[in-house]
Amino acid sequence: MIIGVPKEIKNHEYRVGLIPASVRELISFGHQVVIETNAGAGIGLTDADYQAAGASIISNAKEVFTRSEMIIKVKEPQAVERTMLHEGQILFTYLHLAPDFPQTEDLIKSKAICIAYETVTDNKGTLPLLAPMSEVAGRMSIQAGAQTLENSRGGRGLLLSGVPGVEPAKVVILGGGVVGSNAARMAVGMRADVTILDKNIDTLRALDAEFQGKAKVIYSTKEAIDRLVVQADLIIGAILIPGAAAPKLITAAHLKMMKPGSALVDVAIDQGGCFETSHPTTHADPTFIIDDIVHYCVANMPGAVARTSTFALNNATLPYIINLANKGYKKALQDDEGFLKGLNIMHGKVTSKEIADTFNLHYTDPVTAISMH
Repeated sequence: MIIGVPKEIKNHEYRVGLIPASVRELISFGHQVVIETNAGAGIGLTDADYQAAGASIISNAKEVFTRSEMIIKVKEPQAVERTMLHEGQILFTYLHLAPDFPQTEDLIKSKAICIAYETVTDNKGTLPLLAPMSEVAGRMSIQAGAQTLENSRGGRGLLLSGVPGVEPAKVVILGGGVVGSNAARMAVGMRADVTILDKNIDTLRALDAEFQGKAKVIYSTKEAIDRLVVQADLIIGAILIPGAAAPKLITAAHLKMMKPGSALVDVAIDQGGCFETSHPTTHADPTFIIDDIVHYCVANMPGAVARTSTFALNNATLPYIINLANKGYKKALQDDEGFLKGLNIMHGKVTSKEIADTFNLHYTDPVTAISMH
């Protein structure tokens, strides 16, 4: 199979779909890999590094898309990239379709086979291809939040840890999954006053056992959110419903209850965000202020630590990429029920129930869709 890796073109996105070590693995199975020139330059990977691993370097993205049977990316294809997809081509990347009808519509029209990292599951029901970026984003959310609380960013002028004689900032984390637990580890490590909310009792028990009283764990209700919003200096939104839009747990009305200069970091912004007042921002212009509350809503947070993120992502995606290349997409998906859940759109059919419901589109069961082609 010919596998192509274009250079990412989203604002301040420096990650790359494959690292040279992954290229070498694929070539060892007899596949060809074509890489757009300078695709890895943002993280210190040169064209020579890829050539040494056996890849061919291509001068432009259009040729990469034209020549390749499978495209490996990191971020969702941008509008200009979607026009380069062709029928029957495999696209394997993060898609985050729930808040993005134009992308959904374009992928349907492309008749490509579109598999989303973020909806693939494993035999434990977890999200193995989202987890590494969730770990990164969770840890980064506290760094971002700490900076956002500085006066220069419009924040309250707080140091998360406080100092002897001055109390630490109050951090509220909505969600105790991969993002939330990693955020909590960072916030606890920085000696903030940390509270985690979640609706899963088993998750709360595990977090309670881990933090041993260094973080408070509370069952999430509207009453609990209302009470904690008033106290919070920094709120981290870490809610995920796989494949679907995130629920809006912090409303516009909540902002008027908060302390001026408090901060919101919406890690769920890729799935539409879990704050009503959120809208996507970029690393070039990461924050905005509404009702004196600073919002940080960067849609590709891990892109700021692109080298760490790329290597972590490749560790997770490579086995799936090898299976797609070795077996072909039909057998690779049929052999792994969790991998099949990653199939969002195929040959013009929506094979994700969540996406079909979100946009009121016709849903085709993925098993049926594969059997038809």
